[in-house]
Amino acid sequence: MHRHHLTVVEIAEGKLDPAAALEFISDPGFGGITMFVGRVRDLNHGRDVTGISYDMFVPLALNGFAEIAAKAERDFDGKLKLYIGHAKGRLGIGDLAMVVAAGTPHRDEAFRACRQVVEAVKHTSPIWKQEHYVDGDSVWSEGCSLCESPAPAGGHAHDHDHDHRHAPASGR
Repeated sequence: MHRHHLTVVEIAEGKLDPAAALEFISDPGFGGITMFVGRVRDLNHGRDVTGISYDMFVPLALNGFAEIAAKAERDFDGKLKLYIGHAKGRLGIGDLAMVVAAGTPHRDEAFRACRQVVEAVKHTSPIWKQEHYVDGDSVWSEGCSLCESPAPAGGHAHDHDHDHRHAPASGR
């Protein structure tokens, strides 16, 4: 039985499917199932957004997702199924950018595993985001791969949409 489903979906070829994520993580022994769905919003840092473009080197991103999933599996004693999906390409307002789902025997583990994986993807994955604005401007940011680590429980994490105002490492 596969315990992880890791995918990058080129938006021109399809869309992320939350129902597929739920189906994948479902298990008769799991009473806790959680999901995070990240959507493109129309406003960020006071600027009207028209869309976002995500770029990444897919094999490297998938290797990173595999490391994130393996760590989560160790942290939750192997009693876990994970789905990690991220979109690539140009997304419009409301489009799904990321889907992470976790299935575990109990709800607390499912919530914690899902949150751990979402934060790890945001903080460590080689995914570059270009935000497009109503005024015609666009700005590259590197997500959180250069942000501070998430705050400890009860603390405040760094803003996940921190704007680094430069092109991705690929030289755009």
